[in-house]
Amino acid sequence: MARTAGSASPAVKKRASRIKVLLMDVDGTLTDGSVTLLSQTDGSALEIKNFDAHDGQGLTLAVTAGLHTGVITGRGSAALRRRCKELDITYVYEKQGHKIAAYEDVLQKAGVRESEVAFLGDDLPDLLVMRRVGLAVAVGNATPEVLRAAHYITKANGGKGAAREVVELILKSKGIWEKMIEKARA
Repeated sequence: MARTAGSASPAVKKRASRIKVLLMDVDGTLTDGSVTLLSQTDGSALEIKNFDAHDGQGLTLAVTAGLHTGVITGRGSAALRRRCKELDITYVYEKQGHKIAAYEDVLQKAGVRESEVAFLGDDLPDLLVMRRVGLAVAVGNATPEVLRAAHYITKANGGKGAAREVVELILKSKGIWEKMIEKARA
């Protein structure tokens, strides 16, 4: 059962200390869940996504600390692919209506146990993965079902620093947060 938003019990810290791979949904976790479509004169639409700079810094620190990061999302997006490249995100799975196959592929490729994986989610398609990972995390504004499935609930809402909060939880639980601060880069 998850604690109140932002507080981590000793049991959650123990789970977090084991994490080697951080996986995330995208819309509603790395973004605020808004889908902005800008009509073009040729009849097409340009999709706009907003990503939080604090999340980016956190994910960069996660990679610097040796964690593997990844996204599993139901949508495809050039903006997401660019952001993943900027942040050195290892595993990028788009257009995944059901996320389990991608999750199992990550387990195999990374050579990790389920107890060594964290997943950040916000909505119903995330539940099957969240029920299997060692550390299931819900953003503060997740659906009630996801909140109930989470070991930890972030203070931050999706797209507003939730991923950064998870990274901090993991790195602090491993006892390396202070060391990583010195390695932060712009």
